[in-house]
Amino acid sequence: MICVIAVHQMLAPVHAIFHWLLVAGLGFAIWDRSRAWLVVRRLLGSVEARKPRAGDAFWVAAVAADVRPSLMRVVDGLPNPAFTAGWLRPHIYVAARLPDALTAEELSAVLAHEHAHVRRRDPARLSILRFVGCALFWLPALRRLAADAADDAEIAADDTAVRGQPLVLASAILKLAGWRVSGQDPDLGGRVLSRGSGVMIGFQRDALLDRRIHRLVGEAAPVVTHVTRRSLAAAFAGLLLVWSSGLAVAHPLPARTEHGAAHGGHCTQHHGWALEHLFCFAGHARTPGALCPHEMLPGALR
Repeated sequence: MICVIAVHQMLAPVHAIFHWLLVAGLGFAIWDRSRAWLVVRRLLGSVEARKPRAGDAFWVAAVAADVRPSLMRVVDGLPNPAFTAGWLRPHIYVAARLPDALTAEELSAVLAHEHAHVRRRDPARLSILRFVGCALFWLPALRRLAADAADDAEIAADDTAVRGQPLVLASAILKLAGWRVSGQDPDLGGRVLSRGSGVMIGFQRDALLDRRIHRLVGEAAPVVTHVTRRSLAAAFAGLLLVWSSGLAVAHPLPARTEHGAAHGGHCTQHHGWALEHLFCFAGHARTPGALCPHEMLPGALR
């Protein structure tokens, strides 16, 4: 039989550690999301954005893609060709020289892709997933799952933007993958604008880029997950420890021993470590003639 008091003494400190980890994780998550907001604000505050003008290339492409031009912002010298940003009211940001790099059909496909992110509220949705992953940082599988969700968001946006012309979108993606802006501050480039910043950009990882292109050209595309066996094992072990320590702390301790004295909640046998007398077997060594302090009254929980 397992001594409940010994289990409680062993796991109560573990459960308290998880409380502190939760508090630390919430602080880390708030810092991470605040930093992401400041990064986007810094970028967008350092450039001048304007709405498309009636009749220009962006206006025509937006109309063709069923995108409201009021959702778009055209920016000179943008470090990334096109992305969606904004947690509450997402907008599509495009580089002013984008029409010089793409055909009218490709530009329309890019806008349709970004509009899919706007309609799905992907920046806010993925930012929430990132917040949860940071808050529970001791479960690394959660942040890896958030990264998988960001990849799936790009795939879903591609499927929406195809509109029967997958090769057009594939061509646009390949052209934009090599986008460079001369003289641009590197801190405002793709290194800063990551999926963790609440900005949707699908040109950052070669594995994701290959997957998108292969799917669009009709080839089999292997799905590469960020989740590893090690992260899953760590998550399982962590959750098991949280569950078992919480159960041990919530379990009511026996109130009295057979002698009728209040127990006080401390495992007192031999005055040793709780692990030494976790199991109360009949042959357990004890003082001759003395009862094991863990032998409860009939009906007591053990």
